[in-house]
Amino acid sequence: MSLTPFTKQQLLPQEEKLEIYRHKSELFIGIPKETSYQERRICLTPDAVNSLTSHGHKVMIESGAGLSSSYTDKEFSDAGATITKDTKKVFSCPMILKVEPLTMEEIALVNTGAIVISAIQLKTRKKEYFEALSKKKVTALAFEYIKDEDGSYPAVKSLSEIAGTASVLIAAELMINNEFGKGLLLGNITGVPPTDVVILGAGTVGEFAAKTALGLGASVKVFDNSITKLRRLQNNLNQRIFTSTIQPKSLLKALRRCDVAIGAMRGKDRCPVVVTETMVEHMKKGAVIVDVSIDTGGCFETSEVTTHESPTFIKNNIIHYCVPNIPSRYSKTASLSISNIITPYLLQIAEDGGIESAIRCNKGLKNGVYLYHGILTNKAIGDWFNLPDNDINLIVF
Repeated sequence: MSLTPFTKQQLLPQEEKLEIYRHKSELFIGIPKETSYQERRICLTPDAVNSLTSHGHKVMIESGAGLSSSYTDKEFSDAGATITKDTKKVFSCPMILKVEPLTMEEIALVNTGAIVISAIQLKTRKKEYFEALSKKKVTALAFEYIKDEDGSYPAVKSLSEIAGTASVLIAAELMINNEFGKGLLLGNITGVPPTDVVILGAGTVGEFAAKTALGLGASVKVFDNSITKLRRLQNNLNQRIFTSTIQPKSLLKALRRCDVAIGAMRGKDRCPVVVTETMVEHMKKGAVIVDVSIDTGGCFETSEVTTHESPTFIKNNIIHYCVPNIPSRYSKTASLSISNIITPYLLQIAEDGGIESAIRCNKGLKNGVYLYHGILTNKAIGDWFNLPDNDINLIVF
């Protein structure tokens, strides 16, 4: 008989052991008031709170958290949420939902082992943020990293849709006859040549900017270095528009003639600067630049970050609008959008019996996890901040 490392007992057929399915769990969600500058959104609308509470979950909301998105405490309380003025109480909930990342003071209030779901805004984070969360053994998910079944990022996509649509509407406002505007109407009026709009980038922001500009009757030109993206944009618009790869000569020609230029480029770490200061100098006096990609550095050389309070500045006779957080201006729409994306995931987490089993069952949700019980599980963050990271697939399977 050949040698074998198994005993005779082990070689006999064994009875199969099946995984014991977790029972549904109850969620207890805390929604604190946003404290960061210019943040007007909230993660859950009263309707979303209602659907959670009717499933038997608890939601605690800090008083006034929804006011800047035009939701009153009464609406939330009618939907079944508990309203409190005690910030500490909200942060002591086992699950925290927030639009902006937590501040260091807020991390101090969080209970050990809590679950935090928020945006991460990697470019504005510091190493201490991850270390503090890690110390608290927090499991943290980022909106930006949560994937859909088709591999797209739903939260990023829907906020890009808002930013794209808004960029054209903002430009339309800036062109009216104030101290500096040209007094142009962004529309197709019989017998009047249409307004010229140049869009840099053919991603979601570019696509929705193009849709809105075309809807208002403008003439649109889109530049992007990816032919695939340009082709997809053409197909999604259901009509042929001017598309081109980014070549200095043709770009300069388009910028010289345009009334509005919209920057919607994306880069890996920083957005590429496509339009130099010299190109901007050649543009028409009183033209409008809306740089949507300012949150990753901007794609016009002349762009500088501005705020919702004073959103524009004039440089080389061109009006620049460079507010990083455009969706916050349309806080109710943005809140509805975030809420619609996040609510099904919350119900899924409860259905699966807690975050542990949920990320085991749902790959897209697992992709959203960047800290698991205090262990950093995102390679990009690990590389960026020089922190040790582990592959989540080796921890949860």
